[in-house]
Amino acid sequence: MDLVRHLECFVTVTEESHFGRAAARLGMAQPPLSQRIQRLERELGVRLFERTSRRVTITEAGTLLLPEARELLARSEAFLATARRIRDGETGLLRAALSPDLAGATVAALLAGFPRRHPGLELELHELSTAQQLAKLAAHELDVGLIHHPCDVTGLELGPVLRRELGVLLPPDAPAARLAEVPLASLTGHDLILFPRAGAPAVYDDLLTTCARGGYTPAAVRHGQGASFVRGLVLSAGAVAFGPRDTHDDAQPTDVVWRPLAGAPLALRHSVAWPKGRGDAAVGAFTDAATHALRTTAGATPDATTRPLHLRPASEYWL
Repeated sequence: MDLVRHLECFVTVTEESHFGRAAARLGMAQPPLSQRIQRLERELGVRLFERTSRRVTITEAGTLLLPEARELLARSEAFLATARRIRDGETGLLRAALSPDLAGATVAALLAGFPRRHPGLELELHELSTAQQLAKLAAHELDVGLIHHPCDVTGLELGPVLRRELGVLLPPDAPAARLAEVPLASLTGHDLILFPRAGAPAVYDDLLTTCARGGYTPAAVRHGQGASFVRGLVLSAGAVAFGPRDTHDDAQPTDVVWRPLAGAPLALRHSVAWPKGRGDAAVGAFTDAATHALRTTAGATPDATTRPLHLRPASEYWL
């Protein structure tokens, strides 16, 4: 028995004191309404109404049950409304991830902007590499993430792709540190510090390929990811590292020198990603917040070179 529907019939008949008017209000014929009331009475083991040819009168048992019936209906509607909000991404928990290279100001801007776009939704934020995000998105252990391109986006939908130009971190005594803009070829003789390849293999390979085309093939590639560790290697080992200007400005002052690269040959390309067909209001709010944070705090600009599959129109998200 559909208890909620039967209770709705009980309450409506009580309020109308007439089966015909109650049936019209419920959008059903009178005989099925009478049958539902009779079945409810059988299930409850009490008589709810006294019936005459002219009116319907609620019994004492019905009067005692009426407040609880109304409360159950109210709870049922609240339950269904909550379920609809969860289904539509308007409430609940959003599991999201960011790449480790973002500056603190960008993370802070995203965390401040998301609640304004989607109040009442809890954001569970993780710091994960692109490879880790892709694995968790595929396993449905993550709802949305900010990934690097190029990467395999099969089965994903994407927000607009943004570009952050990369400069180079240099030891202060390096000849290239005296230049306003540094050609890649002038880095010859320096080891290169890169993030571990497993975190984003295609991005890693793309960076090294572009360096080689620009005349720079490092004698050795060292791996590091934390800002303090990377700067320590630059200062002590005479190595160089690539990084956006915003992450350099966000770090503690050191003697490391940041310079733009001549011709802007290197860049990080980001977009928000989520499993295909699972985008909702919450994902849209996260995409808006991440896009806005990258543009306003990291100087990110729309990328005209990356054309990944399933790219959603940028007009859906631009602020």
